Amino acid sequence: MLELSCAAVSSRSDGTYPNVGLLRDEVHVWCVCLDLMSRYFGDLKRVLSEDEVDRAGRFHFERDRKRFIMTRGMLRTLLGWYLGRNPGELCFSYGRYGKPALANTSEDFTLDFNVSHSGALALYGITMDRKVGVDIESIRPFKNMEEIVMSMFSKQEKEVFSALPEYMKQEAFFNCWTRKEAYIKAVGRGLSYPLDKFSVSMMPGEPARLLEVEGKQNEECRWALKEISPAPGYVAAVAAEEHSWHVRFGTGRLEAMNNGKTEEYGKPADNL
Repeated sequence: MLELSCAAVSSRSDGTYPNVGLLRDEVHVWCVCLDLMSRYFGDLKRVLSEDEVDRAGRFHFERDRKRFIMTRGMLRTLLGWYLGRNPGELCFSYGRYGKPALANTSEDFTLDFNVSHSGALALYGITMDRKVGVDIESIRPFKNMEEIVMSMFSKQEKEVFSALPEYMKQEAFFNCWTRKEAYIKAVGRGLSYPLDKFSVSMMPGEPARLLEVEGKQNEECRWALKEISPAPGYVAAVAAEEHSWHVRFGTGRLEAMNNGKTEEYGKPADNL
């Protein structure tokens, strides 16, 4: 179990930043409750770039604006911990489809990362020298679930979904959706990648797997999927290159600057 205790998200008094151990066969997954981070909102906002603050300002609703700032501020904080650097000094570049990556780094390795959020929870996947994607969704009923399946899922997934009893369909849908999202985010395509051109496992209780990708022979051998259980009422998935990695989950505490008290900000997902 990963565990961190850091004296707030702003600069430490000694000017140093803790380095977090990350092995090459690991994917670290952090789940953060954004509502519990509200007391650190100012510190998180201060580490953002001007461009990120501008992006936050484009959100119509105040709640969405604050959650974006906290999600992005925590991303910078976590990456700063891994690199032993000031979070506010990190620079990002963006791929053709918008996936962020660290820019202008001097390390002899590539730190790859991905972020997802749903409601009050944010999920972070961080790994070394391999591509990674994560997705998290709150499990909730909605009216056009069947319509989305029929229009966006693969033929194989449609057949599996249609054969399920009604009480299993909602969980199966979100299993499928998060695994698909994690994969297309890992490959850097996002929703520009047609969701009906590849298949993933989806039945409740079935291990997460990439089953096949149209036009890409043995693609399922290149990528591995794992299910994450971040909190009651949520489902999540992580995708990364190769099959030799394993997941480590993180919990952490932030010390309040005014009184030195600590509180948990992250909850570990269930063991896989």
